[in-house]
Amino acid sequence: MNILGPDGLVFGVDNVAACNQYLTDYGLIPRDVSAQGGRFEGLDGTYVEIRRADDPSLPPALPTGSTLRKTIYGVADAATLEQIAEELGRDREVKRLDDGSIETLDDMGFALGFQVSIRRPLEAADEIVNCPGARQNRGVNVIGAAVDKDIVPVTLSHVVYFVPDQHKAEAFYVERLGFRVADRFTNLGPFLRPAGTLDHHTLFMVHTPPHMQGVEHFTFHMANPSDLLQAGKRFQDKGYESFWGPGRHIFGSNWFWYFNSPMGVHVEYDADMDLHDDSWEPRACESSEDASQIFNFTLVDNWMPGGDPH
Repeated sequence: MNILGPDGLVFGVDNVAACNQYLTDYGLIPRDVSAQGGRFEGLDGTYVEIRRADDPSLPPALPTGSTLRKTIYGVADAATLEQIAEELGRDREVKRLDDGSIETLDDMGFALGFQVSIRRPLEAADEIVNCPGARQNRGVNVIGAAVDKDIVPVTLSHVVYFVPDQHKAEAFYVERLGFRVADRFTNLGPFLRPAGTLDHHTLFMVHTPPHMQGVEHFTFHMANPSDLLQAGKRFQDKGYESFWGPGRHIFGSNWFWYFNSPMGVHVEYDADMDLHDDSWEPRACESSEDASQIFNFTLVDNWMPGGDPH
């Protein structure tokens, strides 16, 4: 099935104003924002949507009260949408919505939507880095550090679910929707990618007790590690609390920086994720600090050379 990846995430929250401000400060582009919520887009149109928790149009919340109410996947074409509707309709209700999308539940009870993708084509310049001995990438007298650079997250990257049964959850996405396992933490769960992307993962699942079921984090791809660090520093300077990072993962190789959020989930910036095709052989190991990150920084306040960094 030609599923490209997540087009959007829909949250039902109590403090709409705080969530609207958070996603704006994170760097997403606000669309139709009001006291009832709004839509916040990356450069390619993938998005996070905020609505009031009591909005009757939302799918019901999980019994745990998770604020994520729906994950919407973009597919390549109408034929793929029909293929998914037929496959999942064999054993569960599949609703057809007025906008042409379909809606159902996965085997863990998470609400899923599928739509012909709304992603806009992107044209980005190559990463510009001067490396001794390599072809000159950044021209003479071209400045690399831009203090006032406009940085916008590029595209919705992935979401991480807490699930009470990692094996049942994995089977649904692999056997019913054609996702592939990229790597696996044996004590937690798999990193999964759908057939329509080479990204290392668009979904990671973490085995947890049933009372914790919900979402750990979501993230948007940044254009490069420099943008990730600069955007994260700006975000921190606005008063948002860093949770983990900045650093770089091992599985996926992506740079990361996670922040706490008023949505009750962590929100990450990521950059430079591995790409894999179907010839890739998944790795497996038990999760640990050493297996999770190749490095992880702890930042201090700005300081001048010769000053006290503490």
